[in-house]
Amino acid sequence: MTPTTADGLAKLGPVEPGGVHSFGAQTHPADGNCGFIVTTREKAKELSADPKLEIQILSYGFSRAKKGFMAAAPVPAAEMALRNAGVTVKDLKAAKTHSPFVVNDIYMSRMMGMDVNWMNNYGNSMIYGHPQGPTAGRLIIELIEELAMLGGGYGLWAGCAAGDTGAAMVFKVG
Repeated sequence: MTPTTADGLAKLGPVEPGGVHSFGAQTHPADGNCGFIVTTREKAKELSADPKLEIQILSYGFSRAKKGFMAAAPVPAAEMALRNAGVTVKDLKAAKTHSPFVVNDIYMSRMMGMDVNWMNNYGNSMIYGHPQGPTAGRLIIELIEELAMLGGGYGLWAGCAAGDTGAAMVFKVG
């Protein structure tokens, strides 16, 4: 990692003329993979697996933002997922966002009424890198682990994807 300062980052101009994203505020490219096995408790026992947690996927949402406004895309997806689950932001014990730029997390926190310092307590895609699939999977696993450490409850994962689209899922642990 290259040492830097806030002053050094401030000198970096936007990636595109008139834009808000700089090379100092975006994820690094990363390779990797992540997989899940989603099944019922009964099937897990049949396969001699020992499930440690009861996890429910309560709902999901998808959205598309106006072209060029990728930062906005996860917000309607998250609102849809929360509404479909019958859960509010105040009900959440944890939230993870997957976005390739810092501004996306700031926008989401403001639009959803969440403290940006509360989201992504144990890291986000800015740390882990991009592409979407592996990072999203890792963040979902961390969200579930965080909910377990907190004694269970509701959690939200939301992220943006190619083509100015957004996706979100609401989980319940316990």
